[in-house]
Amino acid sequence: MNISIIVAIAANNAIGKDNDLLWHISKDLKRFKKLTDGHFIVMGKRTYFSLPKRPLPNRTNMVITDVPGEQIDDCLMAYSIEDAIEKMDRESENFIIGGGSIYRQFIPYADKLYITRVFKEFEADTFFPEIPLNEWKLTEKQVVNDDPQNDFTYSFEIYERKKK
Repeated sequence: MNISIIVAIAANNAIGKDNDLLWHISKDLKRFKKLTDGHFIVMGKRTYFSLPKRPLPNRTNMVITDVPGEQIDDCLMAYSIEDAIEKMDRESENFIIGGGSIYRQFIPYADKLYITRVFKEFEADTFFPEIPLNEWKLTEKQVVNDDPQNDFTYSFEIYERKKK
């Protein structure tokens, strides 16, 4: 089983405000869809209800809630991080898609990080936790500085956990 975190992070580690994204990057959304298509995606309940179209098609949507027995139509439910891990696809990559608290709890279990790094600071109320970079190896980086839709540079980065 592989657990991957996929996230877009601003220069100040901001990832959201008022339960919404801080920017619209078409290339990032297309990358997200391509990477997660056909896989498990795991998120908290607030993240699920922030999605414009839900559940996300062609993916198994798993929602983590702390309300025992709660059900959401067309979603696999988990009631703790441990429960979510138990229910994940053992044969494939599982993507953690947010929010902040869910990311924080899954970092110790993650094998890979797919980060869209935005080189600009944003006002936010939700932040991605600091990544212990000594535990991760950058394996891929593609910088985009010519996106006519945005006034900032960003990069697509992939990190893999270093072997112990």
